Parts: sequence; structure tokens; C-alpha cells
Amino acid sequence: MNALNGMEGMEGVKGMNGMNAMNIVVVSAGLSVPSSTRLLGERLAAAATGQAPSDVPVIELRDLAVDIAHNFTSGFPAPALAEAMDAVTGADGVIVVTPVFSASYSGLFKSFFDVLGARDREALAGKPVLIAATGGTPRHSLVLEHSLRPLFAHLRAVVVPTGVYAASQDWGDKGLDARIARAAGELAALAGALPAAGNGTVDGNSNSNSNGNGDGGEAGGDAIRVTRGGAVDDKFDARNVVPFEEQLAALRSAG
Repeated sequence: MNALNGMEGMEGVKGMNGMNAMNIVVVSAGLSVPSSTRLLGERLAAAATGQAPSDVPVIELRDLAVDIAHNFTSGFPAPALAEAMDAVTGADGVIVVTPVFSASYSGLFKSFFDVLGARDREALAGKPVLIAATGGTPRHSLVLEHSLRPLFAHLRAVVVPTGVYAASQDWGDKGLDARIARAAGELAALAGALPAAGNGTVDGNSNSNSNGNGDGGEAGGDAIRVTRGGAVDDKFDARNVVPFEEQLAALRSAG
């Protein structure tokens, strides 16, 4: 079975803002068929890209479980696992969804990102990631903040502010629809604002100075004007976002 369901149609996907083509990939750690975990990922991707859920590219980790285990012992990914890793690395944005096991993400979910990080430590650096989870009870909803968000912050991803948790009773509830729409909108905005994955450029044009840092220019629509009190202030460049832990460390050292 092909673990990369729908990947052949992933190029040139239009985002919900209709401006930039986005390559959004879903990573699902669901184990059952059908899977509520995959369903949540498909709905999030459909909301972000405007695709039909059946056309959303999904990486099913269930089908890669043996390859992931072998990668730990051999150090080399099988072709199907390598293809999945390349899809994640090359994506403009990633939606990650896990079932809750023992109040955390599943071992299969974590193992995939372990081998991905061992292969390429920069695989998710600067990449927008939408975190989501499914579970049988609302009591596990904090898994998003206690487990998933710290994991992807460690991997240096740009984690979407709104995470989505779906308990069994949430399906069919308007509250879940609203959370999906809000999170998908944030992912689409980030994927459209940040430079194309893997090349540090926008529309093929480099925006780096001699030190390799972004110049804060407006090429490709990267820079976003910040307004305060109705007045236009300095431009905000999404490429220059400083992770929270680095800001906190700087404050501590200054104190």
C-alpha cells in the first residue's frame, strides 16, 4: 500500500487566500481504517487549500511503521520512507495529526519525526506546522500544548498559533468547524508569507545580504506592514521571526 496517498496531485495547490500556490502535506499517525485522525487532517488541509478532502496529500505513518523501525537500526530509509521524508521537507506547510496515547503523541508519530530529524536537522526549520490530535475524551486536549507544541518548537518549526483537538463528541459540532477554519486560515497565511521551502528565496529571487540574513524587502510580498494606532510602522518580515525560547533566553541574560 502506498503510504503517500494523493501525493501525485500535490503540486500547484492554491491556498485559501487565492494568491500563492501552496504545497501542503498531511502527516497522519492514525492506526485504524477509517481513521478519525486522518479525517481531521484531511479537513484541515481542505480548509487551508480549497481542495476536496479526497484530493488532499496524506502520508499514512501506519504504512511506514516497519520502514521507520528499520531506519532506526540501519540508519538508512527505505524508498517509501525516503519519499515521505522528501515530501515533508519540500512542503510549504505541514499538518501533523496524532491520536492520543497515554496522554501524549503516539510512539509511531514521534518515531517518524525522530528519523526525519536524524536525516536532516533542518527539515522543519522555519516551516509552518499545524498541530492537531484526536482522542476519546476532551480531558486530553492539552496534549497540543504540553506535547506537540514543544516538540515542533524544538525542531524549529513555525507552529501555527491555533491547534485543533477533536474528541469523539466533537465530530459534527460547529465548534470544531470553527477551530478548523481558524487554524487552516493561519496555516495558509504563514505558508503564503514565508519563502519557498528549501531555497531561502521568494519567487526564485534571493533576498539575502552578504551575511545571509534577509534584508526585510518586499520581494514576493513577504514583508507585512505593521500598523499601530492606524499609522503604518516598520515592516514585519516573517523570515526574521525569533523563536520564543531565544527571546526568553535573551531576557534572562539581560537580567
